[in-house]
Amino acid sequence: MSKFKIVVTDSPFPSLDPAKEALARLDPLVVQAKSPSAEDILAEARDADGILVTYAKLPGELLRECKKLKVIGRFGLGVDNIDVPAAKELGIVVTYVPDYCLHEVSDHAMALLLAIARKIPLADRSVHGGEWKMPVVVPLRRFNTMTLGLIGFGGIPRNLAPKAQAFGFKVIASDPYLPQDVFDKAGVESVSLDELYARSDLISVHAPLLPATRGLVNDEAFAKMKPGVMIVNTARGPLIDEAALVRALDSGKVAAAGLDVVTVEPLPKDSALIGRPNVVLTPHTGFYSVEALLELETKCASDVARVLSGEKPVYPVKM
Repeated sequence: MSKFKIVVTDSPFPSLDPAKEALARLDPLVVQAKSPSAEDILAEARDADGILVTYAKLPGELLRECKKLKVIGRFGLGVDNIDVPAAKELGIVVTYVPDYCLHEVSDHAMALLLAIARKIPLADRSVHGGEWKMPVVVPLRRFNTMTLGLIGFGGIPRNLAPKAQAFGFKVIASDPYLPQDVFDKAGVESVSLDELYARSDLISVHAPLLPATRGLVNDEAFAKMKPGVMIVNTARGPLIDEAALVRALDSGKVAAAGLDVVTVEPLPKDSALIGRPNVVLTPHTGFYSVEALLELETKCASDVARVLSGEKPVYPVKM
């Protein structure tokens, strides 16, 4: 009988073989829950030593039912779906993979920025509709006359900055938790959030989702922005107050938006964001590449194996 049981709550992967290979030194029993519901997770996890989770919710009351649980590995960058304080209280180590899709998400953010700045989807829709008219996209501005503001300056926006600079954008960023030398090394001006709102022609959101940042970009924030500002979000949907965004789009304060993440996923079919020619929507695909998934799966499972082997994880969540 295997010494360890590891439960996979939910998985975006075509195969769990890379994770199983990373766990092989434990010779564990790896099982997948029937669904990411609390009931189905608990059906397997009550006697589990480890959990591997993607999007499933792991609240404190669920964790307290898992009496043997020693480690939770999150297949992702953030841990807002895990009750980390409860895990700390219970002595459960939580790990994640903060560096697995820096290239992919920064590429996706850049693609959305270019798409809305050059009005590519609008032009495409016009041509497919039988038109061939340049005025459809008027006005457009030269990139080297525009300023891109980055809300947050962690790994993804630090990868995005040189890509934007290569197109000619002036890049500024707001992140109160980083020392000045991080900005200096990147050739990016450090500014307050209010100054970023006032100066940016385009804004890309990259803050972590915390109680203090939920609804960060709201009516008050939009009021401080330039008329005709464009905004992209590839971080977490709830960072933007969507009702406020719709109001800003309706008023023309926001000229265009590119969203890979939204507050409720999948996006409800009756969402006021759907059907707008100046809103580009992608279904939370910014993280994806073949290489990124392999890296994510392997790193996450490897850290779970380390914890269960009595070793320190490479990517522990600070508690």
